[in-house]
Amino acid sequence: MTGEPTQLPFVQLFTDGACSGNPGPGGWGCILRHPATGSEKEFSGGEALTTNNQMEMQAVIEGLKVLTRKSRVEVVTDSSYVARGCSEWLPGWKRNGWKRRDGRQLVPISNVDRWQVLDQLLARHSVSFTLVRGHAGHPENERCDKLAVAAASAAKSPPG
Repeated sequence: MTGEPTQLPFVQLFTDGACSGNPGPGGWGCILRHPATGSEKEFSGGEALTTNNQMEMQAVIEGLKVLTRKSRVEVVTDSSYVARGCSEWLPGWKRNGWKRRDGRQLVPISNVDRWQVLDQLLARHSVSFTLVRGHAGHPENERCDKLAVAAASAAKSPPG
């Protein structure tokens, strides 16, 4: 994930997920910022029955899916599950057939479908992760939290 040419466009992807109950209705929110142009876009969505970790992952997935060309991406998240999963655990999981060690045995990883999508998206870009403390006043993290909570609330109420 490092060693990429610096001439690639640089973007920042701020992400957060929320869940009302775990599992329960959940939402994700992200902000995609192009510092060179000052351009910034917000995205969010939700699911009726999900988990907080799934929504944290979905925020990164959706943000990376929007990018149309290879970029250097700094993902700013408050989820150590996502940051460590993407930057530390993923290679081992892939080597072990999408399984992790539990004592002396290998067991299937949780959320394998989302991890596989994330793996494909991470391969398209040069991605680094910055872990921030949630609910600690980080402006973009707070905004993403509001987007995610609103999307979770909308997912809780059936359309109509």
